Amino acid sequence: MPGSWPLARRSQALAQRGAIFTRVRMFFQEKGYLEVETPFRIPAPAPEAQIDAIPSDGWFLQTSPELCMKRLLAAGYPRIFQICRCWRDGERGTRHLSEFTMLEWYRAQADYRVLMDETEEMVRAAAAADSITYRGGKIDLSVPWERISVRDAFLRHTDTTAEAALAAGNFDELMVDKIEPMLGMGRPTFLYDYPASCSALARLKADDPTVAERFELYMGGLEIANAFSELIDPVEQRARFEAEAAERARNDKRGYPMPEKFLAALAEMPEAAGIALGLDRMVMVLLDAQSIDEVVAFTTEEL
Repeated sequence: MPGSWPLARRSQALAQRGAIFTRVRMFFQEKGYLEVETPFRIPAPAPEAQIDAIPSDGWFLQTSPELCMKRLLAAGYPRIFQICRCWRDGERGTRHLSEFTMLEWYRAQADYRVLMDETEEMVRAAAAADSITYRGGKIDLSVPWERISVRDAFLRHTDTTAEAALAAGNFDELMVDKIEPMLGMGRPTFLYDYPASCSALARLKADDPTVAERFELYMGGLEIANAFSELIDPVEQRARFEAEAAERARNDKRGYPMPEKFLAALAEMPEAAGIALGLDRMVMVLLDAQSIDEVVAFTTEEL
């Protein structure tokens, strides 16, 4: 049938995707992680200013399993991972899907630098190769990968500083237009130490509280993952959530209930680090696909 052709032509990509997922699961099982499942439909997502949840009969489809997984950490689960569906309103393009597959993992008694090392190991295991080709360029996966701070990236790739860009209100624009396309070319790049105001759930650096212990992973100019040392102070977390909620209100965005059960559990959470990695995007890079549509069974438009 003509309508089945787009589905049939993805068969090789979907077989490779399945093999990548198997290698990812084996990596975490061998590292002593417990695979968990948490609900997709939740009463209150994290009130982040830039991420919009999709309503579902009075609750919301999760934008991330983060809050539930952190509650498991607080309950005494030291190493957990999850591969799950997530939803974000208004996200669609060659690199975006409004419904997508996320890999998240959390590790107690670790910080964001430990996760950088572990992310290198995981992606190499998923790729099962020392190098890949993406959009005509070779990406060397041998370690260590490039690590550059946000401050240094602004100095290298723009004519301003990160602090000045924040004050001028064009930080995100410069990140997207000038910095991100230059990252992860030749080898993957960790962009780390984001401004505190850009890191609603991350711990601030003890020796420089103007920045947070947060990193993003880039491969071939594409953001693959976002990670940080976790903020575990419930008072500070509530204040940050209230600031994010106020920003949403200023931008006439939907308000969310405060995630009270998460905030209550936060007092019991150990020192930890966590990471959210877009599996569809990682597969897209590993398979040298031009569009994210090529590595999923169905797009929204095909339903």
